Amino acid sequence: MTRADARAWVRLPSGRRLDLLAPTPFDWTDADLATGLSRTFRWGGHSVWPAPLSVAQHSLAVLALRRAAKPAVGRAALRRELLHDAEEGLTNFDCISPLKPFLGEGFRQLQDRLASVIATRYALPPWEEEERRLHKKLDIAIAAAEAVHVAGWSPTEVRATLGIRAAVMQADPLAAEFGGTPWEPWPPELAASRFLAALARLA
Repeated sequence: MTRADARAWVRLPSGRRLDLLAPTPFDWTDADLATGLSRTFRWGGHSVWPAPLSVAQHSLAVLALRRAAKPAVGRAALRRELLHDAEEGLTNFDCISPLKPFLGEGFRQLQDRLASVIATRYALPPWEEEERRLHKKLDIAIAAAEAVHVAGWSPTEVRATLGIRAAVMQADPLAAEFGGTPWEPWPPELAASRFLAALARLA
């Protein structure tokens, strides 16, 4: 098969088809994306709870932290926070960070292609360096908390084994808005509906 003939189709719940090797901004619905993120799991799907933690719920947690942080930003920047892992909802794969270097240049290019069409579809502004640093700080803070409260690592292991230097927050940033048991993973259907509602509010 030549490069021109190569394709990697994904059929989405809406019935639309996405070619991961040649995506366009029109290949999915917002509901497709929300569903994909709600069925893509953090920490390899491992959890101390009865259910795994979805990327949709993680994305909402990062958004909640950014809303509470300074300086305040507009809807476009908040939309970028919500969609920071959106490509994972189209591949249904959240690769754990230590594994990414071993997947090679092809996987990085696939992620970049999807991120590019997502940015176009949702009119996401490019990252400025200061905003990117703040985003990474918040994303890592959520990861440290998830590692302990969801994946079952101890705070010592988070630092010594996972190499995450952020302090482990105790308060679930989603509890104030949604209630429920802090840090408990939501069912996929609930995570999808809450993600979709947040995306609509930020449109």
